[in-house]
Amino acid sequence: MDDGPGRPEQQADLLAAEWEKHRPAVFGAAYRMLGSVADAEDVTQEVWLRASRADLRHVDDLRAWLVTVAARRSYDILKSARYRHETYVGPWLPEPLLTGPDASHAVLVDESVSTAMLLIMEELSPPERVAFVLHDVFGLAFARIAEVLDVSGPDARQLASRARRRVAKARQSTPQASKAEREHVLTVFRAAYEAGDMAGLVRLLHPDVVYVTDGGGEVSAARKVIQGGERVAEVMLRVARQLHLDRLDLAEVGGELALVSRRDGRICTVDTVEITDGLITAYRRVLNPDKLVGV
Repeated sequence: MDDGPGRPEQQADLLAAEWEKHRPAVFGAAYRMLGSVADAEDVTQEVWLRASRADLRHVDDLRAWLVTVAARRSYDILKSARYRHETYVGPWLPEPLLTGPDASHAVLVDESVSTAMLLIMEELSPPERVAFVLHDVFGLAFARIAEVLDVSGPDARQLASRARRRVAKARQSTPQASKAEREHVLTVFRAAYEAGDMAGLVRLLHPDVVYVTDGGGEVSAARKVIQGGERVAEVMLRVARQLHLDRLDLAEVGGELALVSRRDGRICTVDTVEITDGLITAYRRVLNPDKLVGV
């Protein structure tokens, strides 16, 4: 920000212009920490209100300042979210974030917003998750991270290092498919799904595939993980008949190609997958309508 006095109107105009540039980073940081579009939007609004009331004339790095404010609020929410997830009805999945060209949220997109990565980060402690996102994704200095977490600089560095090791270990067990492979598998899968082709689905599902559905107690969904290619294919086709879906489209969700189903023009499910060696090893479906509002 300009450190000159200026008129209040000029400062407000400057902040508004800078805010449009940095808002994606604020939202992106909050979403990566919380896995919730709604919570990230709330945090983003709070950061804007805080910034609009603050004297920012002597702030050298506005982006870092805004992301730090978002991190402090997200950290508070993240600690309480542990309890919310423990009392959640059925499996909990991150809220889908549409990241394609028609996305309503301009967010910095990389693999750290994928469903698989958010679930890995969900296993970190709140301090580890904050330190990892702020340092490894947004490049903030450990001194700033230490202020957010109320720890020393060396402790902040250690938290980020520990988180990095845990994330790397988890990622080794779930190698990522290329964009071309993902598109091919999902295109063939969609055709088999829409045709009700049981054998076709089984051929694309790993024998030990896991099927996770998040209904949040709002709609009918399996409250336990279903495993096994034939079992998953059977359940998916039975559910498709029950839902009376109109169509299943490819869409970019969390920076990766995914499947979005519609009925009567409204989105019913958002499905993200993990693919290894041409087979789907994990199929995760969000049905909770509260989590589909943003999509």
